[in-house]
Parts: sequence; structure tokens; C-alpha cells
Amino acid sequence: MRRTDFHFDLPPELIAQWPAAQRSDSRMLALDGDGGTPRDLHFRDLPSLLDSRDLLVFNDTRVIPARVFGVKDSGGRVEILLERALDADTALVHLRASKGLRTDAVVNLPGGHSARMQGRVGELYRLQFSCEVGAFFDTHGEMPLPPYIERAAQSADRERYQTVYARIRGAVAAPTAGLHFDSDTFAALEQRQVRHAFVTLHVGAGTFQPMRVEEIDEHRMHEEYLIVPEATCEAIKATRAAGGRVIAVGTTVVRSLETAAAAGDGIAPYTGSTRIFIKPGHQFRAVDAMVTNFHLPQSTLLMLCSAFVGRETLLAAYAHAVQARYRFFSYGDAMFLTPSAGARRRA
Repeated sequence: MRRTDFHFDLPPELIAQWPAAQRSDSRMLALDGDGGTPRDLHFRDLPSLLDSRDLLVFNDTRVIPARVFGVKDSGGRVEILLERALDADTALVHLRASKGLRTDAVVNLPGGHSARMQGRVGELYRLQFSCEVGAFFDTHGEMPLPPYIERAAQSADRERYQTVYARIRGAVAAPTAGLHFDSDTFAALEQRQVRHAFVTLHVGAGTFQPMRVEEIDEHRMHEEYLIVPEATCEAIKATRAAGGRVIAVGTTVVRSLETAAAAGDGIAPYTGSTRIFIKPGHQFRAVDAMVTNFHLPQSTLLMLCSAFVGRETLLAAYAHAVQARYRFFSYGDAMFLTPSAGARRRA
């Protein structure tokens, strides 16, 4: 298949620039991969779609305030987006600077700190900081809003571009399907005795990188670190034994669970990195339903959802969402997807 097979037209005004007034105020489009007819709901309707046999799986990664701005000795402005820390004072980053940044060049940073360029590592840059990396970004960084949000990050984004259950710091982009959940949602889920479990996948800035090849089989995914704990695997097995569904909250959870299921015979604990690329033809072994946001045209996440419900079914639902004026992308509305029969292959 080709990248352009996953294109859709999106009016720019439908790209959400701000979150909803309340997290669970979002709308939600429910789509059955077998039926194909979308239903217009609200996110507050989600608990009514679930019962006590079901298991929600969340990604508990916590977003780091990972974007800072500095100045070269020449006076040129430098934008640094943290990808991950390598040790206490060294990190891999995405970097934007006029005329680039040569090896051993120094970037002057807020708070009287600095960073020295050590070299390229693929598309990333290795910087050595004059201070502890984590503490520096916590103090001086801003939330790394996606490039399609065309405004500067504000103080409110430190809370709203973060799930209410975020625990383990390490992401530079939010697992945005989880942004809709709030205390009222969890109370309604608890009332219906819907259980939950967690994985950790630290979302990298590579999630926003466009696919640069035309044939999708030639694409190589960016690497991300994840943990699927034993307790979550046991909860999944118990859910399956009771006839319930494993419902992934976000594509990061889908990628985590499918990685853990592919690594062995059935779902098993997993700690390490993944480059899993889920595209049409993938047989889902660990996930029975999915909560997700709307994704960018021609993106790997749109391809993942197409694998779940079928490409034509998904694109027809997106056309409906455009006509119905849903809000798109990270701060936008949600979808609830159940898979087509051809996508199912339980672990």
C-alpha cells in the first residue's frame, strides 16, 4: 500500500488549538469495524459502552516540559526538544537552528546554563549539558505542544497536556486518548465495575515525524521505550477468561500490548524498546477495542487504526467527522473503535 492511500482532506479550522473546557466535554465517534456505520456520541457515554467484564489499559507515562530555547555565541536562536536523557548530563535532542550547529558549539541556555554539541546520532543530536538534564527541563522547559498547535505553550498546558493518571516521567508527547478521562469518568467506570491496568510507553517526538517513503512497507518506525508489567498481563488473562474485552486507551497502549504479545506465546511481561509498525494486514492479538483521537493524514497512527477497522471504513468515518465538525488531533475529540472480524487473532 502507498502512503497516499491514507490521505483525507481536513479543513484547518478543525485542528483543535485548545482543549475542551472540561476533559470529558469532548465528543466521541463510535465505529464498529464490521458494521461500518459511525455513531455520534459524547465522551461521557464511554462507560455505558462497557461492563464489569471489561478491562481498560492506560499508558501512565508523564510528559516532560521538554522544549527550551537557547542562543548560540553568534547570537542565533536555537530550539531544543528533548528526546531522551542518556545519563545525568547528556541527552539526545531534536534541534532547530539557523545554519545548524557544529560539533563543540555551545548553546547558552536559561538560568545561566549551557549545552555543548557532541555530534549527530542519526536524525538526533547529542548534547552535553552543564547541569543535570532532568532538573533543567523541569525548571526551564515548556510543554512540547505538537507542531500543528499554532500557539505558544501556556502555563495551563502543563496540566491539560498531561493525563490525570500520569506517573512515570519520560514522554515528550502526551498519550492523547487519555486526556479525555477525568474524575467524573473514573467514578462512572467504577460504578459499572470496569477494571483498569497500566503500561508505560514513553512517547517520543518521532511520533510527529512524517512518513517520507511512498511505499509504506519501506517505512521504518521510530524507537520508543515501554514496560508491560506482569500485573497487567495477569489482568488481561483474567479478562479473557471472563469473556471480557481488553480496551486500549490510545495507540501507544495498542503498540505496547501488541509488542508484548508478539514477543512470546501469548501476552507476557515486556521491558525494552519497540519499533512495531501496525498497518493493514496486522492480526491483533491483545486488543479487543480502542479509544483513540483523530490522527494526521498519511500518518502511521492512521494506518494503525485502519488495520483495526479497515481503511475504507475508517476514511468514511473521518469524512463523516469532518462534515459533523469534530475537533481533530491532540486536543480534539475521541473515537471508540471495535475491530473488524479480519483483524482479530487473540493471543
